[in-house]
Amino acid sequence: MKHYLGIDVGSISVNTVILNEEFQVLEEYYDYCHGHPFRTLFNRLKEILSRDTNLSGSIAATGTGGRLASSLLGGTFVNEIIAQSLAVSKFHPEVKTVIEMGGEDSKLIFMENGTDGHASKLSDFALNNLCAAGTGSFLDQQAKRMGVSVEKEFGEMALKSVNPPRIAGRCSVFAKSDMIHLQQIATPLHDIAAGLCFAVARNFKSTLGRGKNPELPVIFQGGVAANAGMIRAFREIYKLKEEDLIIPKHFASMGAIGAVMHAVNKNLFTENTLKLDKLENYLTERGTQEQSLDKLKDGGHKIDKEVYPIREGEIVEAYLGIDVGSLSTNLAVIDKDNHVLARRYLPTASKPLNAIQTGLREINEEIGHQLRIKAVGTTGSGRYLTGDFVGADTIQNEITAQATAAITIDKEVDTIFEIGGQDSKYIRISNGVIVDFEMNKVCAAGTGSFLEEQADKLGINIKEEFGQLGLKSELPAKLGERCTVFMESDLNTKQQQGLSKENLIAGLAYSIVYNYLNRVVRDKAVGEKIFFQGGVTNNKAVVAAFESVTGKKIHIPPHFDITGAIGAAILAREQMSPGQESRFKGFNVSETKYETDSFTCKHCANYCEIKRVKF
Repeated sequence: MKHYLGIDVGSISVNTVILNEEFQVLEEYYDYCHGHPFRTLFNRLKEILSRDTNLSGSIAATGTGGRLASSLLGGTFVNEIIAQSLAVSKFHPEVKTVIEMGGEDSKLIFMENGTDGHASKLSDFALNNLCAAGTGSFLDQQAKRMGVSVEKEFGEMALKSVNPPRIAGRCSVFAKSDMIHLQQIATPLHDIAAGLCFAVARNFKSTLGRGKNPELPVIFQGGVAANAGMIRAFREIYKLKEEDLIIPKHFASMGAIGAVMHAVNKNLFTENTLKLDKLENYLTERGTQEQSLDKLKDGGHKIDKEVYPIREGEIVEAYLGIDVGSLSTNLAVIDKDNHVLARRYLPTASKPLNAIQTGLREINEEIGHQLRIKAVGTTGSGRYLTGDFVGADTIQNEITAQATAAITIDKEVDTIFEIGGQDSKYIRISNGVIVDFEMNKVCAAGTGSFLEEQADKLGINIKEEFGQLGLKSELPAKLGERCTVFMESDLNTKQQQGLSKENLIAGLAYSIVYNYLNRVVRDKAVGEKIFFQGGVTNNKAVVAAFESVTGKKIHIPPHFDITGAIGAAILAREQMSPGQESRFKGFNVSETKYETDSFTCKHCANYCEIKRVKF
């Protein structure tokens, strides 16, 4: 009897099946490829061919690497949507909705009754974009952060949770912030695991499903269907009964099975003998090639964070600016001439009020007795909470604050690149006025958190070593500009190929620049006097990458990492009327006691968890 070979070459795994002429699964293999999909494929096929003499040229391939695999093996390539839906119509013709979730992609497929009234057929579909927020890689990365196995332990843990906490499912970096906060308040790991599963399910429902409930019954397939926590999350998010959600027997290999079925039905198979020569040659040639970018050059930039000294016994009228971000909380005290008298750059650590209290306490101990605070301004994502807490006179958006500081420092500045922990901004200025701006969307691939996480995986100190090592690179790796989770896969692959840390780090510097320019700046104008602001500016490798890619000189202003706080202080000073008293509650705010609790808002269908602060 003839045997057919079906292959689904994905980014995380290679799924291989051997079927007989009646499409019964004789053998099934799920192999993690660890960044080497075609090496994994070669090893699996070599093992199969050594003992199966019934295989000829009857091979069908699908998946992200399916087209290349089919050309190297002389087989037939089948589109993933067609393959997945065809397998469903064979094994579960009653299904109306297909949820397919793999390592780096996810699909929502709609089925309708076929012409015979029994078998179902493809009706419509939706695919995820270049973000891993609704994929297996997202869960895999979070499981690694928790130190558990995503294959079995993670899902089993999630089933133990009674009230899963709400975690951001839109981006792995933002989810990390939520996870850190939950860990700080001693949330059990099983609750965090469940929260992540529900985050992925909610993301899938809102992005691919557009918030609509699926037509029943639903089938859940792809590698992630092995996760019991995800099965529970989909059941509860969509309010499905047990019989409404089907997990097929060969959930991980439905694509490979469907590819064979399509090739047989359309008579696409050839009778050539299956050989691995081309695939082996490809692997040999690929191993000798290495794409690299231009060597980074140090532009000799000076880092200026010096504060302006106050003479002993002098009392100075001063202005306080506070910038509360997701990763850092920055404080700046300036005088009437915009000299920075005191500064603090502190980790927010999910506790902004604690960070503010620490900064105020330290500044008070340092020079508080010589200051008369005349105005206070706040900015950043936590500006409203902060403004109430300290008694701010003005609350300003981040764009205005960053631009105000830059224009005050140099009136000729016409472009600002600002990259912080979890967001990034582009600001265009003409004659001292903001004429255009843009911020990153719900993706952290071009932010400081992304670099910090990758540096940590490489065992590199982000503040002291990253920039220096990046500038030593001779052949910066070409890593692309994708989602943080997918970038991590690329990084792992390059590591396995033996690239040096210097080349990997320089490649990461280029990646953050390309991501920022292509996703934030896009087709907007870039001027000639470019200021680079935000915490990432500390990294000279990133500065060098900006200069290499743009071909323009990048300028680093003094106190570049707290320009938002400086701008907030300047704006507060400018908006105070003569003789107007500041609302500032004083440096003793650092001793204010406060309590936090939470409740669920039920005024709309989102049921958001609201944090409440009482002081």
